[in-house]
This record gives sequence, structure tokens and C-alpha cells, in this order.
Amino acid sequence: MEATITSFRTGRHTQKNHQMIINLKSVDNREKADKLVGKMVLWKSPKGKEIKGEIKAAHGNKGSLRVLFEKGLPGQSIGNKIEVM
Repeated sequence: MEATITSFRTGRHTQKNHQMIINLKSVDNREKADKLVGKMVLWKSPKGKEIKGEIKAAHGNKGSLRVLFEKGLPGQSIGNKIEVM
């Protein structure tokens, strides 16, 4: 499956670089999102680097997912496609 990176997970005064919010086209509510918790994701850079992550939780009620990556992703990754395995 393919997902889109929406943003970093942020607070009022902080930004968590290892956590990203992603959206899948086929997921539009929290129940569908909860079924994907625990799956692995893979982000590939244009130069060929790969960073793995894991879906940890649903984010909100409209199907967004919170992903914890091994390393922090660059800001240029926002809007890119990632693979959900």
C-alpha cells in the first residue's frame, strides 16, 4: 500500500522529528486506521537511502496514522509517498 506523509507530529512549542503523520487513501475512519497499527513502513530518498518505521497509533478520527521512524526524516519528505508493508 502507498501512503502520503502529511506532517511531523507537533505540539504547541515542539516538533518530534522521529514521528510523522501519514494518510492512506483507503483509510477514512479510526476503526480502519486501528487495524494498521504495528505494520512497518519504508521511506526511500531520491539518492537511495531507506529509513524504516512502524505505525504506532491512529491520529484523530479521520484515519490519519502516527509513525515512529528509526531516524528523523528530513523536512523535504513531507508530501512524499511511502510504502506500507
